[in-house]
Amino acid sequence: MKKIYLCAISNISSGNCSEDCSFCTQSAYYNADIKKYKEKDIDTVVNEALLAKQNRATGFCLVSAGKGLNDKKVEFICKIAHTITSKVNNLNLIACNGTASKEQLKELKNCGIKSYNHNLETSKEYYPKICSTHSWDERYETCINVKEVGLKLCAGGIFGLGESENDRESFLNSLKELSPTSIPLNFFHPNPALPLENKIFDMQKALYWIKKVSLALPNSRIMVAGGREITFKNRWPEIFKYGANSIVIGNYLTTKGNQAKEDIDTITALGYEIAYNCK
Repeated sequence: MKKIYLCAISNISSGNCSEDCSFCTQSAYYNADIKKYKEKDIDTVVNEALLAKQNRATGFCLVSAGKGLNDKKVEFICKIAHTITSKVNNLNLIACNGTASKEQLKELKNCGIKSYNHNLETSKEYYPKICSTHSWDERYETCINVKEVGLKLCAGGIFGLGESENDRESFLNSLKELSPTSIPLNFFHPNPALPLENKIFDMQKALYWIKKVSLALPNSRIMVAGGREITFKNRWPEIFKYGANSIVIGNYLTTKGNQAKEDIDTITALGYEIAYNCK
């Protein structure tokens, strides 16, 4: 029986990001209509972790807006990690906080973080067309750092940013070089504040690329994340036939997701087993 892994996320620091990533509503460049705050209350994050566990998530990701880690962010994430670990058992803590040095990643590891998520987003060749304030190479270097300090790497990207098929092939080749433990595949969620074309990625192309990535990296967990609800609509369960074995449940960073119970009921009704840990 195929196992499906569930993951939930918490936006612990939202908006006002100094980077100009053209796909991101958290960038200060575009003034998107989102909630903005520097640090979410730790008790609120812990309650979200408890709810994630109740909803059978095996992973819980702490996401912060901004280019990367600094001492203050590391301290904040470590406080959250310590608190969650003391109150929630058997929950894989993931950090997603931008570019990071080996020293910073080691600190997070010592605080109880098990995985680090840093997406390549797209190909090295196309990246300068969607972001000018930092380089793709910095993103790739962070992914290498994650692996070298012994954290599990979670790295994927977004389809539908205006990239070509060649860009998607190049992106896939970079993922093959990194061989992440988990690969989040996101599909662009249009927003009128963003400079990208207001277009939802084609569902058949999305299924094609899920299958292609899963075949190319058979030992990686293939997670369908942002954009699942608008790209696939009520046909989203088809992703599992094409190689996906993980989804994000609940809300995303700045967009709403399905009710977790609805997704869980659908998965179990199809005869899949929901994993109880990340091993």
